[in-house]
Amino acid sequence: MSTELPTFEIPQRPRREYSRDGGVTFAGQTIFTLTPDPEQEDSDLKTLLVSILDDDPYTYGDWFDLPMPLFLVYDRETGDVFRVAIRAGAVEFHVLPATEPPGLQALYQRLLAGAACSWSVECRLAE
Repeated sequence: MSTELPTFEIPQRPRREYSRDGGVTFAGQTIFTLTPDPEQEDSDLKTLLVSILDDDPYTYGDWFDLPMPLFLVYDRETGDVFRVAIRAGAVEFHVLPATEPPGLQALYQRLLAGAACSWSVECRLAE
C-alpha cells in the first residue's frame, strides 16, 4: 500500500439550483472515486462502509429506494457533510457545497484501516 495519502483538494464546488416547485439540485459536481485493489463486490464495500459509519464520529442516512447504496454522511469531528455512493466496485465521495477535505480524508483513512486492500483515488468533475 502507498503511504502517500490523497489530499482530497476540491477543484470545483457544486452550486445549488432551486426549481420553482421547491426542489434543489446540484450543478458542477466533484466526485472522488475510490477503487479497491483487489476488486471487491458492491455488497462487501457496503458492509465495510456501514461498519465504519456505525461508529463515531458519523451520523448518516441512506436512501432505500435507489438501485445502489447512497448515504448522506455527517462527520461530527470535522463538521463536513457529503454523499457516499457505492457503484460498480468503487466507493464514491460526492462533494456538497460546504464539504471540506478533512472529512473526506478522515473517511478515507478509516477505509484504509478497515480493509485489507489498497485504494486508488481519482477525482472527476461532472456537470
